[in-house]
Amino acid sequence: MDWEVVIGLEVHSQLNTASKIFSGASTAFGAEPNVQASAVDIALPGVLPVLNRGAVERAIRFGLAIGAHVADKSVFARKNYFYPDLPKGYQISQMDLPVVQGGAITIRVGEGEQAYEKTVRLTRAHLEEDAGKSLHEDFHGMTGIDLNRAGTPLLEIVSEPDMRSSAEAVAYARALHALVRWIDICDGNMQEGSFRCDANVSVRRQGEPLGTRREIKNLNSFRFLQQAIDYEVQWQIGTLEDSGRIEQATVLFDPDTGETRMMRSKEDAHDYRYFPDPDLLPLIIAPEWKARVQAGMPELPGAMKARFMDEWGLSAYDATTLTASKEVADFYQAAVSAAGAALAKPCANWVMGDLAARLNKAELDISASPVSAAQLAGLVARIGDNTISNAIGKKVFEALWNGEARNADEVIDKQGLKQVTDSGAIEGMIDEVLAANQKSVDEFRAGKDKAFNALVGQVMKASKGKASPAQVNALLKKKLGA
Repeated sequence: MDWEVVIGLEVHSQLNTASKIFSGASTAFGAEPNVQASAVDIALPGVLPVLNRGAVERAIRFGLAIGAHVADKSVFARKNYFYPDLPKGYQISQMDLPVVQGGAITIRVGEGEQAYEKTVRLTRAHLEEDAGKSLHEDFHGMTGIDLNRAGTPLLEIVSEPDMRSSAEAVAYARALHALVRWIDICDGNMQEGSFRCDANVSVRRQGEPLGTRREIKNLNSFRFLQQAIDYEVQWQIGTLEDSGRIEQATVLFDPDTGETRMMRSKEDAHDYRYFPDPDLLPLIIAPEWKARVQAGMPELPGAMKARFMDEWGLSAYDATTLTASKEVADFYQAAVSAAGAALAKPCANWVMGDLAARLNKAELDISASPVSAAQLAGLVARIGDNTISNAIGKKVFEALWNGEARNADEVIDKQGLKQVTDSGAIEGMIDEVLAANQKSVDEFRAGKDKAFNALVGQVMKASKGKASPAQVNALLKKKLGA
C-alpha cells in the first residue's frame, strides 16, 4: 500500500469511413497486401492530400459525446520518424491544436457492493493517419510490409493519468470501446486492429511526484491490457525496491510469457520534429457544422440509463447493464415496446438472465440471437397475464431458441403448457399430495417451514409445472390452516 499506481491510456480508434483520411483508397479489411495503397498514401512526388469530411464529422461526434471542446480551428502536422511500415517517413497527425480538447467519461469499476463510479478526464482526441503493417509470421529471417492500412483514419484518444489500477484502466477502455461503437464512429474490432490501446504506467510513493512512465504499446484485448499493466506495475515496484532506476521507454507485452519487454527508449515530442503540414490548410469547423452533427446524435448511454430508471423504474444496476452496449439497449427497448412499459422489469430480467446466459454459452452477440425481441416480449407477456408460470416460461424460451415455433403462443398451444388456474382442479391435486405426504404435513405443523416448500413442490410436480404457483401457495395454506 506504500505505492500508488498511475495510469493513462492512449487509444487508437479506427474511424469507419469507406475511404482513407487523405485519399480515396479503400479502408476495407482483409484485402491482398499492398493493393489499397494509393499514390497519396505513400506520398509519391506530385500528390496532395485531401481531408476526408466523414472522418472530421466522426471526430466532432466523439467530442460532443464526451462533453469536450470541439475546436473551431485545428491544424495538421507532420510527425517525423523512420519505421519500415511508414512509407512517407512521416505521419500526418495533430499536435498543438487538436480537433477535440478535454471532455470526460464516467466509468463503473467492480461489481456488487464493492462497485464504484469514477470520472476519467480526457486530455484530447486528434485525427491522424495510420501506418502500414509489418508482417513476420510468413517470412523466415525477413519482414513483409503491407501498406494497405497506411492512411486509414484514426482518432487517437488520450486520457489524463487518472486511473489507479488495471481494473480502472480496463473499465475505462471498455467504456470508451462501447461509446465509439454506440455513436457509430468505429466498429471496435480489436482482432482486426480497429481499437488498440497504449498504456502509460508509472508508480510512486504515496504523496510523491509522478514517477517515470513506461508505455506498453498495441494492446488489442482487454485481458491483455489488464495482464500487461499488472506485470508492469509489479516489475516497476520490484525494480525501485531493489534500488533500481526506471527509464522512460516503450515496451511490448508478450501474451505467451505474460511479461513486458523493452522495445526502445521513449521518444518525447521534440524527437519527432513536428511542424505544420504545408500541404493541408487549417481545419475550420463552423458552429453550423457542429449543430448539424449534434442534431444527428443518438441518445447517449448516460441519458438512456437515466430514462430507464425514471420511466421504467429500473435499478441503477439494471439500467447500467442494459446500456453497456447499443445492441443490448436496442434489443431491450424493442422488447419493452412490444410487451408494454408495465413489463419493463420482467423484460430486463429475461434479457440480463436467461437470454444473456444462453448467448454467452453459444458465444453469440445479441444481434445474432435466435430469439428476437418480439418473441421474448411475447413470452414475457404470457407470464405476465398468468397464461404460463415463470418456470414454464423457461421451457417456452428453449423452444423458441431452438426454432421450434414462431412465437410463445404457438409453443404453449403445441405443448399444452397453459397454466392451470381452476381452483377445483388445484385443490384436488393438493388433497392427493397431502394424503400421500403425511410426514411433511406433520413437520409443517411442528413448525418446520421447509416442509411447506416440499409440499408445494409435490403439487407442482403433480401438475407437471402447470399449476399457478400463487394459487398453489394460497390454497395449500388454507388447507393446512396456516
